[in-house]
Amino acid sequence: MSALVVIPAFNEAATLGAVVAAARAVAPVLVVDDGSDDGSAALAARAGAEVLRHARRLGKGQALRTGIAAARRRGAALIVTLDGDGQHDPRDAGALLEAARATPRAVVVGSRLGDAAAIPPERLNAIRVAGFFVAWASGLALRDTQSGFRVYPAALFEEVCPTRGGFVFETEVLMAAAAHGWRVREVPVRTIPRTARRSRFRPLGDGVAIAAYLAGRVAARWVEEARAAGRSLAAPFRDARRRVRHAEVLEEAAPHADAPPVWALTVGGAILHRALAGVAGWRQEPRMRRAGAAARATLAAPLLLGLLLLQALGGRRLPDVVSPLVERLCAPERLEAAGEPIAAVAVPLGRPR
Repeated sequence: MSALVVIPAFNEAATLGAVVAAARAVAPVLVVDDGSDDGSAALAARAGAEVLRHARRLGKGQALRTGIAAARRRGAALIVTLDGDGQHDPRDAGALLEAARATPRAVVVGSRLGDAAAIPPERLNAIRVAGFFVAWASGLALRDTQSGFRVYPAALFEEVCPTRGGFVFETEVLMAAAAHGWRVREVPVRTIPRTARRSRFRPLGDGVAIAAYLAGRVAARWVEEARAAGRSLAAPFRDARRRVRHAEVLEEAAPHADAPPVWALTVGGAILHRALAGVAGWRQEPRMRRAGAAARATLAAPLLLGLLLLQALGGRRLPDVVSPLVERLCAPERLEAAGEPIAAVAVPLGRPR
């Protein structure tokens, strides 16, 4: 299957040429220059990339939409996306493409969490929290939901049409893919620490936008959980199960039919025993255990968001009280240990183009 590399870029003159040169060893490269004023477009062209330009800055989400649409027009079956700031090693794109070709109907994500030491603690905690809530809301077994190093099958965008801007775009794509039955695979990739400048990711703008988007998806998940709980609680009272249960209770009490007080006590005890057993079994269901883990994290979410913002703004000048809390509440094992994954919740989508 043919592949094309799409690189969104805004003022990446320091790194873009080297990124393009390395990526061209894997596949042809298309750079979407998002209104740069530092010569990034010219450097990308000299390094061998095709360049599309936005007249002004429209954000990462729109740059990716422009690049993906162009790749589809050029007939690419697989679309590799990676950042132009040098934090991704383009040589890892080969492993992502190999995984994509081996897994039909799958988005492949380059996971940086195996190389977590290269990620600043404040960013790492944000990635872990986002990963937990994406997994809960969508049913995806995925940890690094914020990695921009990915392979998208072009056919995915015949079914989904993400509309969000900025860094929310990449989260929305994953949620939409899950809702349409696409798989998501993770492949470990190397992360190169930034030395020249900080990330383009803005905690107050981009972080809050992602949190707001996920809040809506998590709310949808809880609505579905409430409906499922209602169905589970109502199930014992449906006619067929009620008749069977009543017959069993009466059979247990039958030997005491000639002693009404004993008969009544036997019936009451049998009903109470079944009610307690039903509640205990319901609480031990994998879905309920997952819901319990998610409930604790959801209730703590406002505190977590505030602490993440403080950590992002204060950097390493403040003591790290966030990491232990994130590990306690949002470790992916909290959901995975509960048993089988939940079904994905459909998310509102735009119409495919």
